[in-house]
Amino acid sequence: MQFPVLYLRKGAERRIRSGHLWVYSNEVDTRRSPLTGFEPGCQAELRAATDKPLGTVFVNPQALICGRLISRDPTHGMTPKRLAERLEAALLMRQRLFPEPYYRWVFGDGDGLSGLVIDRFGDTVVVQISTAGMELLRDTIVRAIERLVHPQAIVLKNDGKMRAVEGLDAYVEQVHGPACDTLVVLENGARFEVPLAGGQKTGWFYDHRMNRQRLQHYAADKRVLDVFSYVGGWGVQAANAGARQVTCIDSSSVAIDAVHHNAALNGLDNVDTLEGDAFEALKALAAEKEKYDVVVLDPPALIPRRRDQKAGEQAYARLNQLGLRLLARDGVLVSASCSMHLSQERLVDIIRSSGRKVDRFVQLLEQGHQAPDHPVIPGIPETDYIKSCFVRSLTSFF
Repeated sequence: MQFPVLYLRKGAERRIRSGHLWVYSNEVDTRRSPLTGFEPGCQAELRAATDKPLGTVFVNPQALICGRLISRDPTHGMTPKRLAERLEAALLMRQRLFPEPYYRWVFGDGDGLSGLVIDRFGDTVVVQISTAGMELLRDTIVRAIERLVHPQAIVLKNDGKMRAVEGLDAYVEQVHGPACDTLVVLENGARFEVPLAGGQKTGWFYDHRMNRQRLQHYAADKRVLDVFSYVGGWGVQAANAGARQVTCIDSSSVAIDAVHHNAALNGLDNVDTLEGDAFEALKALAAEKEKYDVVVLDPPALIPRRRDQKAGEQAYARLNQLGLRLLARDGVLVSASCSMHLSQERLVDIIRSSGRKVDRFVQLLEQGHQAPDHPVIPGIPETDYIKSCFVRSLTSFF
């Protein structure tokens, strides 16, 4: 199959050859291949400045990431057959890992399908498309999903921020099955119901599944504070694992209502909530001299862009200091981050310095990672974004 050619500047192919899959617009030789000559979402052959073929890419001249590698073979693009094969390969791995159909089926670049995320909620499948190339394959994606898992419902939740970057309209549309407004999640022995409309991302964050499972080992008969709780993923699972009492903090009234609903679903009467800004709520709890045995900090990405690095790190430091102040003697802090630009090592260092700031001796007990249904590509550091630290805090040791 013949494709138009997208040429790179001299030396710009090094990152692609080392395993990355993205091409930035400033890496393109626009004299030989003007970006304006490509339609958004089209497929093209990628070549180095030496004319050496590097593979096939989706192209979007409107985006900073203007090329996304489909294949290292310059003669093979993203056909319906290739798409279905990659969906099936991703599905087989998840089916080996998880006994029930509640997981991230497709994790974009991690599964060779840049711009596509698919989550399974039992018989409901939620799809997020964030690139022009994948948008052109929308109907092909839906047909492949129908053939592979025969779901009762398929929802396209295409309202993410990346669509605007790609020049795509935002929309939510159910394209298969009877109307559904609630998603069911089974995770680590707990049951959740999540509102589809207005929910975060696809409706659930499967990426912290293993870290929430580890929390259960620390929760029994403890007083737990779940900060940035959303619908209670951490807090309800802690209560389900035998926590004496759990408090969830979130700024969204919809999320707070969902926490109470999910606690009731699991027969729990020891979960209460605080609605409001997390930082202000933590300060108020400290002023009231409240103490918790376990504090969970799982904020949204506080460093959304690299230029936000300094301010974001300062926010993480303030957050961890507040969390440590609320811990009872010999308490455990679970400090998590989904900021791609914050490394695991830097998070540990922020916790260390936060401990010194508030005069706590901290021990790093465990470090967590994203669940295996979010596979990392070693050549793409952007796919490695979830981290968590389980830290024991002692008010006096040395």
